[in-house]
Amino acid sequence: MLKEETPSMTSSRRAAIVVGASLSGLMTGLALSRAGLDVTLLERAGTFPRTGAAIGLDAGVLRRLARLTGSTSFSLAPSPTSLQGATWSELHARLRASAESDPHIVLHHEAPVQRVDQDADAVWAATSDGRTFRGDILVGADGHRSIVRRQVSPEKPDATFAGYLIWLGLADEAALPAPRRWPQDVVMLSGADDFMFGYPVPGRDGSLVPGSRQIGWAWYDAGRNDLLRATGCVVGDVVHRSLAPAHIPAATLRELEEEARERWPSPWRDAIVDCLRRRALIGTPIAEYVPDRLVHERLVLVGDAAHVPSPMTGKGFAASLDDAEALAASLAAAAGSASVPDALRAYERKRLESVRRMVQSGQQFSRGFSREAA
Repeated sequence: MLKEETPSMTSSRRAAIVVGASLSGLMTGLALSRAGLDVTLLERAGTFPRTGAAIGLDAGVLRRLARLTGSTSFSLAPSPTSLQGATWSELHARLRASAESDPHIVLHHEAPVQRVDQDADAVWAATSDGRTFRGDILVGADGHRSIVRRQVSPEKPDATFAGYLIWLGLADEAALPAPRRWPQDVVMLSGADDFMFGYPVPGRDGSLVPGSRQIGWAWYDAGRNDLLRATGCVVGDVVHRSLAPAHIPAATLRELEEEARERWPSPWRDAIVDCLRRRALIGTPIAEYVPDRLVHERLVLVGDAAHVPSPMTGKGFAASLDDAEALAASLAAAAGSASVPDALRAYERKRLESVRRMVQSGQQFSRGFSREAA
């Protein structure tokens, strides 16, 4: 039997359903709450800690996050042009804490959405356990395999494989041989037919002291696409999942260690070898998506559901924050006057061309990189 749920926090506020409570979904939920909406966040995963890549945050983004969350936990980077690294898990935990403390946001974990739909007056999302959530607006923040995108852009539902993967890992500096000098900022290193980003991030205890932090690394690799297809991570030209540590063949781990020793200097080499030996890495096939639209009536897309750039652009997280702020501003400006669809079309006008150019700029890199490594 279906159970229908509608927000009842404040009857005078519009109600938004946000599908997905990863970084983009949480930022959008917070922005919409501050714009005067009641927000229901539906996240398919549980509340357990999750891991992910590190994200570079400049001083401008940190200031915007501080305003969005009302939190002083987002400390400023040393200068306006420098980047401060944060792990995905750390950033997610801060945003989640802000959302959970907001009286106008309700966050549901273990609520995988199977279907979304709308009529002239409302939207709804049905979850796998039989619940149906109704509201005035539905936001797809459900990542590169978005179910909401299939309703917004049914003729172009899937992001496509870019032709390479990124190996990601984090190692404790304390577990590595001490170099002559610990890194202070993000670095990019080029290899024979691949390259790598390395970055220091706070330690597990939040320490920023060199030698007590973590070393993150992202190794771009276009030479193992056969492995991605053999393991079902990529089917046709669609990315289905990442390559989990348990599914990485031992022979591949040995090859990566040999290549790391040949190509990368300390401490990056040491961090990679440490992760390989602990199987503490993940292989992420890169997908890309250039949107033709962001909106269909009361349905709207943000973040990777809306646009999937190569990480090489360095703009994915900031673009998701831009989406959240622009959507909230469009809805706030329309309060009491324009209809919800009109407000969403205003959001699309603000964002569509910009995000198309962002993804296309990354595609130029992807085409060249995948050819060079072929």
